[in-house]
Amino acid sequence: MAMTARRKAGLTGVILAASLAAGLTGCGEKPAKAPAVAAAPAAGRITASLRTVAEMKPVAGEITTRDLAEARARIGGTLTTLLVREGAVVKAGQTIGVVTDARLGLETSAYDSLVSAAAGEAERANADLKRTRQLYEKGVYAKAKLDQVEAAARAAQGNLDAARARRAASAEVAAQGLIVAPAAGKVLKADVPLGSVVAPGQSIARITNGPVVVRITLPEGQARSLTVGAAVRLWPDGPGGAELTGTIAQVYPAVETGLVVADVAAPGITGDLIGRRVSASVQVGQRQAIVIPRRYLVTRFGVDYVRLVRPDGVAADSPVQTAPGPTAGEVEILSGLTAGDSLALPEGAQ
Repeated sequence: MAMTARRKAGLTGVILAASLAAGLTGCGEKPAKAPAVAAAPAAGRITASLRTVAEMKPVAGEITTRDLAEARARIGGTLTTLLVREGAVVKAGQTIGVVTDARLGLETSAYDSLVSAAAGEAERANADLKRTRQLYEKGVYAKAKLDQVEAAARAAQGNLDAARARRAASAEVAAQGLIVAPAAGKVLKADVPLGSVVAPGQSIARITNGPVVVRITLPEGQARSLTVGAAVRLWPDGPGGAELTGTIAQVYPAVETGLVVADVAAPGITGDLIGRRVSASVQVGQRQAIVIPRRYLVTRFGVDYVRLVRPDGVAADSPVQTAPGPTAGEVEILSGLTAGDSLALPEGAQ
């Protein structure tokens, strides 16, 4: 009897559940269906693949000229005249300053006095020689006397020549107080104040010389791949600015503190601001990378996406990490894709 009662209770529960389901169906509610997903069109699909690209290394560059000339003081003294300032354009041999040493002026005056005294002595000796020669011809003096007077005249003339040479040397040293530009160019630095005491060989002005170049430095291990004529990408206004393409004009055959220096020639670089830093990228080798056309990339809220096509033909946006590609119309995929993935154009792209 107890078993029959339990069976009746279970049967009643099943009937009530079936009645409730039938009632809900009768009210018009239908079970939810999975949303339909459209397959990506076959037109415009590409397959991501590896290709050989240049291994570029970002380096810092500096706008400079092929050479820098130094206008130096040739003598010590006081800088009494400075005729140029930073930014001035000078010609080779142009006087840009004067160094004066009062001691040299006194020495020259002293040598002037010596020249006058030697000239007087030489004049007296020549007069004695003339008289002695006349008397010798008349038989008054012996040949020995004439030889003695001739030797004295030659010695006096030698003293005069020596005094004149010393005076000329002193005047030449004083003339070396003129500071001249060793080459034509623009003055970069001329910061020695007037009235300063300068030493021989001290730089008074620095002058540009030669064509404008971008000078870059690389570690010696990576610089082995540098060759003259190789292309270099330049951004004079910093990353994100206008890009220029230059070529390596010279690789200096020396290593300093583990770095190799090279000059890059670029037609769009001007020498208005010598010493300005620029961003550069130079090829140091080759590597394998995934590169796709830029039109297959879409950016939303700062995140890059590509439309990845699954094996069943359904496309979905997938985030990727990118870098600038070999050309302006390409991007390199750093992560988010593997070789063999199929890509479709983003929605709305042609």
